[in-house]
Amino acid sequence: MKIAALSLLLALAGPALADDPLLTVVGPDGTQTYDEAALQAFGPVSFATSTIWTEGQPTFTGVPLQTILTDAGIDEGTVSAVAINDYAVQIPVDEVTADYPIVAFQQDGQAMSVRDKGPLWVIYPYDSDPALQSEVTYARSIWQLVRIEAVR
Repeated sequence: MKIAALSLLLALAGPALADDPLLTVVGPDGTQTYDEAALQAFGPVSFATSTIWTEGQPTFTGVPLQTILTDAGIDEGTVSAVAINDYAVQIPVDEVTADYPIVAFQQDGQAMSVRDKGPLWVIYPYDSDPALQSEVTYARSIWQLVRIEAVR
């Protein structure tokens, strides 16, 4: 009980440690884990966009979801994106583009703590296209992302 409480406290206290796995992806090629260095190695991209959950127009930095799915051998069907609290959303792979969404690991140049919707947050460039300002897109913008799994 004390260990679980301590783990939760550490998770809420700040950004994840750089070498801890941040994301687990289960695909046809098996299970892949990604720490911050592995995500950085993909060549992060950034864009500024307003969101319905933040103030102003923060800049988010991360890896296109398509890059991660391709690395894990996922190129069709639907993926389930799961948060720390087991909240899950379904994202059709054919609706993932080379540019968005991204799996953001920084907001305004800073790692995101669990308290700040991190360490990973699926973000779309909502300001770039009014079609991205929809309930479906907002629902797919899962924060505290820890796991992606191919479901079909």
